[in-house]
Amino acid sequence: MTDLDLIPKPPESPPKPGVVVLGRFQPFHLGHEYMLESAAKWRDKNIPNANLIIAIGSSNRPQNLLNPWSHEERMEMIQFWLKSKSIEDIHICSIPDIEDPPNWVNHASQYHGSDGVLITTDFSTSELYSAAGWEVVLLPLDQRERFEGWRVRETARMLSTIGDDVAIREVLGTLVPMAVINHLIESNGLHRLAFMGEGGEPVG
Repeated sequence: MTDLDLIPKPPESPPKPGVVVLGRFQPFHLGHEYMLESAAKWRDKNIPNANLIIAIGSSNRPQNLLNPWSHEERMEMIQFWLKSKSIEDIHICSIPDIEDPPNWVNHASQYHGSDGVLITTDFSTSELYSAAGWEVVLLPLDQRERFEGWRVRETARMLSTIGDDVAIREVLGTLVPMAVINHLIESNGLHRLAFMGEGGEPVG
């Protein structure tokens, strides 16, 4: 088990079973966009009355280069992206880490509900949920290396001291949806990366 606090605490009433997509979304990038759009299409075809439940992981991690944005900020990224799409019946929740893989599904189910369908591009996550009796849809992901979170964060860090919004949109737009880029620029969500070390300490 982790020494990290459980932030947020589990809700008194978790959502009804739905189609769950789990990710850290640090930040929300085009790989996540593909996964959520695919999940929405699968939901509409197979369980049209179910909610699409977007579960934001690592909500209790301290802020550093691995975790630059809080779970509230990542929720805002997703909400701004959703405004640019016509995806309905969405529930978004945040789930703290417990560093205990065998008990992860039971823990996470307190937040995203139980007995649903997990849609993922991650093989290890699919194995955990399958072992817990969940139906799992494992999606293929082209250009997986391109959409690894650390690559996207490093690109964002390199752009964090540039004052040219057009250049930021042009470069980061190959990795991150434009609605999310616009939100990060308007909320000054990129600048912090220039002054953040791996442990969260200021650098330079």
